[in-house]
Parts: sequence; structure tokens; C-alpha cells
Amino acid sequence: MNGQWDFLIDDGDSGLDRHFETTGDFDQQITVPFCPESELSGIHHLDFMPAVWYRRTVTVSAAELAGVVRLHFGAVDYETHVFVNGEAVGTHRGGYSSFAFDIQAHLHEGANTLVVCARDDLRSGKQPNGKQSHLYYSHDCDYTRTTGIWQTVWLEFLPQTHVQSVKFFPNVARTSVAVQLQTVGAGDVTIAISYQGQPCGQATVASTGQLATVEIPLSEQHLWELGHGRLYDVTLTIGDDVVHSYFGLREVRLEGYKFMLNDRSVFQRLVLDQGFYPTGIYTAPSDADFVRDIELAKAAGFNGARLHQKPVEARYLYHCDQAGYMVWGEMASWGIDGSRPEAIYHFLPEWQELVARDINHPAIVTWCPFNETWDVDGRPQLKEIWATTYHVTKATDPTRPCVDTSGNYHAVTDIYDIHNYEQDPAKFAEEFDGAQQPNHEFWDEHDARQQYQAGQPINVSEYGGIKWAPSEETAGWGYGDGPKTEAEFMARYAGLTKVLLANPHLSGFCYTQLYDVEQERNGLYYYDRSAKFDMGEIKAATEAKAAIED
Repeated sequence: MNGQWDFLIDDGDSGLDRHFETTGDFDQQITVPFCPESELSGIHHLDFMPAVWYRRTVTVSAAELAGVVRLHFGAVDYETHVFVNGEAVGTHRGGYSSFAFDIQAHLHEGANTLVVCARDDLRSGKQPNGKQSHLYYSHDCDYTRTTGIWQTVWLEFLPQTHVQSVKFFPNVARTSVAVQLQTVGAGDVTIAISYQGQPCGQATVASTGQLATVEIPLSEQHLWELGHGRLYDVTLTIGDDVVHSYFGLREVRLEGYKFMLNDRSVFQRLVLDQGFYPTGIYTAPSDADFVRDIELAKAAGFNGARLHQKPVEARYLYHCDQAGYMVWGEMASWGIDGSRPEAIYHFLPEWQELVARDINHPAIVTWCPFNETWDVDGRPQLKEIWATTYHVTKATDPTRPCVDTSGNYHAVTDIYDIHNYEQDPAKFAEEFDGAQQPNHEFWDEHDARQQYQAGQPINVSEYGGIKWAPSEETAGWGYGDGPKTEAEFMARYAGLTKVLLANPHLSGFCYTQLYDVEQERNGLYYYDRSAKFDMGEIKAATEAKAAIED
């Protein structure tokens, strides 16, 4: 259902009171799924929009109405109200998680009117909004806002008995996969697994509509590894419902200081990917843009990314799965006041939806719900919020490490994660010389409130951020004083990176960042994704062997 919709901006956020679902004056046209702030939407309205409305006609047949008609939204920022033929069918809160409503009871054969209202108040302190600017203009490391629909909208027609959800739990040692599924209605579910068209496993499990689980041995072992997705195809059938899916045969775990992928010590060479696009803002113009960003990162020597302060579209994760490209599954945590207990209400439900949605992606190797938790007006964060979120994440998915927060103050975490933007390689080396540090590992500006435990895995999930704007010495934003020549940049990049690769206790790093975003000028590529430097030199420095890896 992407394409042209009727559109209106509700400046007073009064449309629900005035029943715009039936009386609204939709005076503009917008291209969905691009947000109205973006050029690609056709609107390009950059001021705050407390509420926006969408309308379009949906035509359904009598045969389609005989089953379930499910209306899906990839993501809508932030509070969504959906109406069909003037009747309310559902509400969802959360600007990043996917959701759906079964709307068949509100439809009739022929043309139907679908109306969507999206309310968005990122300055309220009650909704996570990541790197969206609280000011009119973008500034520092905050950028253009996204309001309303920003991911694909689609209709799904299902039989009454159908698969509701499925999870895959691979077992490398046994060359098998456990399949956990739930159906609507009862029946036998046949699960057929193949690899590149060759059958390699099958099972049938009876489902009563409750949880059903079966382990399926695989006749061929093809491991998901770095640079090699090697995905198994899965077809699930119950009655008239046929579902196509996939999984990767891989396991991740921690062993001492090491991050292990399929029992091999792998150094996470990650790059910060903020998921912004010049013409689409939060929304990539096409799938080709997802693929290109992965290829650009690989060209610079990185084997994965932190998808930073923005849960990405599931389509992006699909391409990461295909490419054998590691990522951290993250949430947009900035925007809520973590010093108040109600923050967990504004955060945790959406995070749970995202973990449940993305749990099957083999590319996700670490969960990280929060980023840089800061004091608010002198009030420290409530560590109970981070701890509760960590424990809920681990209860939902015990198969991956969880970092409670990237940088700053930890409560409970599987990997001890720090940020360090020191620009002098010599001083950087001193700060990671354990003999000179009180905790015998690293210097941390937040040490007074940290809980590092000896022997815990360590990851430097933000470093570098080297500003590159030699022709605009006072323009743009970046960390520290930017180098004036390419040779100076390369020396700094190589020097900082070498310090981390040479440390035998570090399991990974994340360089800030892959590309510039608006006024932030510390990318290895420009905002249009053109290269700033000789990527061969960058790649050589990034890919140098790490002390900890096999």
C-alpha cells in the first residue's frame, strides 16, 4: 500500500476531537512510506507536526473477506490511531516497532476508506526518539525529525487457520534447528527446510493454537559466518496457509574476554550506522541503499555495524543476514527521562515488540536497548530500569549477549561497553594500558559509578569520530580538532585503531561513523555516500589482525 495517500497536517492536534476520520479536509498528497519532513514524501515540511493524518481507499473482494484481513505497519512515529470506514480499529504507541490490526470486521465488499492518525510529541520526555532534533534546526549530533508513517504499509489476506509466529533456535553442535511456533486455530503444521533448493530436513507437529516446538535434524551443515550468509529456506504449511521464512545456522557466546561465533574468537570490527538518508531521512529510497551501505562498510574493512539509536527496517536486517554482516539490535532510547520510574513504561513495551520481531535474524549478534544514559537535571538514572530491561531481554532471548547500555553507566551487562573519543593515539594507548588504570584495564570518565568486574568482556563501542572538514574549519560538527590533511587523518585513524586491535582483552570496537549525517562531519563517507579517503588504506588499518581473534 505504498504510494499516494491523501494527507493533512493537524497543527492543533485536535483532529481526534473533531473526527477527522470522517470530516478531515485532506488538502495534500503524500508518498508513503516517506515521512512528511523528507523530500521523497512530496511534502518536505520541516517544522514540528503534533499530528498528521493519512487517507486512502482500499478495495476488497468477497473471497478476501471470508478470511482474515490484516493491516500491517512497518513503523509509524509515534502514537497511531487507525480507522476503517469511520470506525476505530486500533491504537499503537511506539515509533519504531511493527504492528498490525485485523480489520475484516470493519470492511465491506468493494471500496473502503482507511484513515490513519499519527500523533508525535518528541519534546514530551515520554517517547523514545533517538537522534531526532528537539530544536527547529538540526544541531550537533541531532538531525531532521521523522513524523508519521516511515515504513511500508501492506494488507495481508489469511485463512482463518494460520501460522501466527515462529522462532528458530539453531544448534551447530547437533546440526539441527528447534522450531517454536504458534498458530491461530488447530491443525498439523508441516515444516520443510532446504538449502539452495536441496531438501535437508522436515517435520510435522500438531498445533492446538498454543505453543508447539519441534527439533529438526539437518542433513547438511552450512554455517552462517562473516561474509557468508548461507541461509536455510523454510516453508511452513497448515491447511491453506503457507509461510516462507529462513534462518542461519550459527551460535554466538562469550568465553572470558572473547566474543565467539561458531566457537571461533571473532573481533567485532563495527562501524556506527545511523540509518539516515539525504532525501528519505529515516527511510531508505530503496533496498539498493541498504545493500550499498553494507558494501561501503565492508570496503572500509568492517564486518558489522551498530545500528545506532534507530531500530532499522526489517528489510535492512534481511540484507545483513544475506551478507554475513554482524549488527547490534538497538533501540532509540534518547528522549525519555531515565531518572523517573515511569520511563520503563515509555520504553519497555516497544523494546519487547522489537526483540520479538527481530529474534530470528542471524545477523543480530548482540542486543543493546540503551545508549549513553545521562543524568537529567542533576538526577541520576534509575539503574533498576536498565536492569529490568536487561533481564526481560535475556528471558525473551537467552541465545545472545545483551549490553544494557552502550557507554556511560551500566547496571547489569554481558559485555562491559565503553565510549572513548580521545583523538591523540599516544594518549589513547595510555588509557588502554591496564597497568596505568585503577581497574587494570582502561580509563573511563564515568568510573565513579561503574561496576566493571575483572575478566568481563570489553567492547569499545564508540571511538574515533574524527571530524573531516578541511575546507570548512569552523563548519560542521565532530569530535575534537579535525585533521587538516588526509595524511594526518590516516595517521590518526590508523593509530587509534591499532591501539584497540592490539589490546588482548578487547573483543571489539565500533568506529564513529560510516557516513556524515547533515551537519555531523565525522563519517568515512560523505552524506551522499561518496568516499572521502582512499578506502584501501582505511581497510588495511581496520582489518589488521586483532590480538584476541583466532
